[in-house]
Amino acid sequence: MSAAVSVKIINQSNNPLPEYATTGSSGMDIRAFISTPVVLQPMERTLVPTGLFAEIPYGYEIQVRPRSGLAIKQGITCLNTPGTIDSDYRGEIRVILINLSNTPQIIHPGDRIAQIVLQKVDVIQWESVEQISVTSRNEGGFGHTGRN
Repeated sequence: MSAAVSVKIINQSNNPLPEYATTGSSGMDIRAFISTPVVLQPMERTLVPTGLFAEIPYGYEIQVRPRSGLAIKQGITCLNTPGTIDSDYRGEIRVILINLSNTPQIIHPGDRIAQIVLQKVDVIQWESVEQISVTSRNEGGFGHTGRN
């Protein structure tokens, strides 16, 4: 693992700060900051607040990703995955959840609803050209290598 990056955070919820579950974890779980349970019907989506506000350093982003346990056990996942929180965003971190199961699912106050990962972001400097290099793949995409 690389050196820790300092990120300022405000926690307006009654939940603990996000933390790594194990020493090898790349993501930290974030929790629902809701006062009453939210029932998600099949194929319904909702925006869930966390009560967290972060000052992400320039050159980084926070990615919001689904939790595998929530996905396999309840069929709940994040839309817009991975969600990007830019370094200049100062609003509350909120998570778009969707219920992909066939039954209603309940999100309780304090439930772990997603995970966040801090990522370094390089800035693109475009170089306009008339031609780009050719590769063995070239224009092959969207399943071009076959089914298996």
